[in-house]
Amino acid sequence: MPGLTRGDFLRLAAGGLAGALIEAPLRAAGAVARGYDFWFTRLKYESGDWDLDQRMPSNLITSLIDYTSLRVDPKERIVALADPAMLAAPFCYMTGHKLVEFNAAERRNFERYVRNGGFVLVDDCNHDIDGLFAKSFERQMAAIFGPAALKRLAPNHPVFRSFFKVDGPPNTAFELNGWGDDLIHDYLRGITIDGRLGLLYSNKDYGCEWDYDWHNKRFLAEDNTKFGVNIVMYALTS
Repeated sequence: MPGLTRGDFLRLAAGGLAGALIEAPLRAAGAVARGYDFWFTRLKYESGDWDLDQRMPSNLITSLIDYTSLRVDPKERIVALADPAMLAAPFCYMTGHKLVEFNAAERRNFERYVRNGGFVLVDDCNHDIDGLFAKSFERQMAAIFGPAALKRLAPNHPVFRSFFKVDGPPNTAFELNGWGDDLIHDYLRGITIDGRLGLLYSNKDYGCEWDYDWHNKRFLAEDNTKFGVNIVMYALTS
């Protein structure tokens, strides 16, 4: 499906286009999702630890309900990366701090999803295990998309102004990682397909930063999930 726009992709995911472009499992997933503009999909993969920061999705979902007019599914969905149903999601989230080594089905779905209009936020949650998540995930991306595919986002990239205006990627309290550089990363990286960002990759650990009881948001001087709203709005509208 080369050249598919994000809008076309979302219509497919919602069940609006049928036929040879979409398999039966995707039509079924779209039928379940119909009625929502957004649902949060966490990718489950066989290697590593995919289920970190379990309160983060509810915080982001709450912000989307508070700040936007989107019809948002209030519950996180967990879908195996190897399951073709993940291809119907308008937005996917992947995290971990251990090894990432895709099996054949996971690799096939990940590549197809990104190349054909999907959007994945991948957040490195590594602080103390020698950068294993980052190093292994980046190897996977080089093998699938090419060694130069992951590129730094420009400070004026549309994701920083898609809803709120943000001066570059917000820092977190968790990003001084333990795998050798001890740096605050002042950039995000991504993979762009046909002028469209399909993968946003963070070493800043937004998952841990946004992983708290959502009731405690009222104690924050500034809601730190606003950038998450930007990411979702970019994913849905670009």
